[in-house]
Amino acid sequence: MKAGIDKEKNLKKILCYISKAASQGSALCAFPEFIMCYTRSSQSAAELSAIAEKITGEFVSSIAETAKENSIQVVGTFYEKSPKRHRVYDTSFLINKNGKILSRYRKVHLYDALGFKESMKLYPGSSIAKPVKTSIGKLGLMICYDLRFPEMSRILASSGSEILMVPSAWVKGKMKEEHWMTINKTRAIENGCYVISPDQVGNIYCGRSLVVDPFGKVLLDMKKREGIGTVDISLKQVKQVRKMLPLLRNRRVDIYTDLKI
Repeated sequence: MKAGIDKEKNLKKILCYISKAASQGSALCAFPEFIMCYTRSSQSAAELSAIAEKITGEFVSSIAETAKENSIQVVGTFYEKSPKRHRVYDTSFLINKNGKILSRYRKVHLYDALGFKESMKLYPGSSIAKPVKTSIGKLGLMICYDLRFPEMSRILASSGSEILMVPSAWVKGKMKEEHWMTINKTRAIENGCYVISPDQVGNIYCGRSLVVDPFGKVLLDMKKREGIGTVDISLKQVKQVRKMLPLLRNRRVDIYTDLKI
């Protein structure tokens, strides 16, 4: 998806995608990071804060209602009001086919790197959301920059996640697409799980929404295309790969600790 600066127009596009995905028989529809609106560098922290909402606000409520109407699960994101003045949470959510919010995750790793400083506008979350059972498997939520921190995906996998859902807005730049492809495949391989990473396309983002299977095979790469890509996944493959390559079971957690120098 390519989000514009108009929140209402983006919401209409989101609701249309949900209905279309459901009409195609999809069990779950997943969206990128920052779908509420594209935030230009010229937009101040106060301006962004002014459009942020609570999870009970119109934006998420409209998505939940459409999910219920179409009997489909949805993973989305929004700018959530935070307790800090002129700062917002970058939040993802999981909604079931009855329109109920099953999980909410506030991005813990802010993108203060490679010339960006998200902490100037965003406020970090303080916890990792527990994996949630869905009709397609146990799902763990991450967001974009979280991919660069293997501890998080490992915690989610060892806590039961069979699918890592990673809404993203991966910024273009030198070697950035190579990093994107490599990291998504690595997180899938090392945890023996599916990685589903819908990514913003257009504006300053590289696109290439991905689905990677538990053995590292790319099942979907949407390149620079905006629209819907559909993939069938099988939890049998998660079990087979984890049996064949038992990385989670072979860990030596009894000796993992920081080394004193």
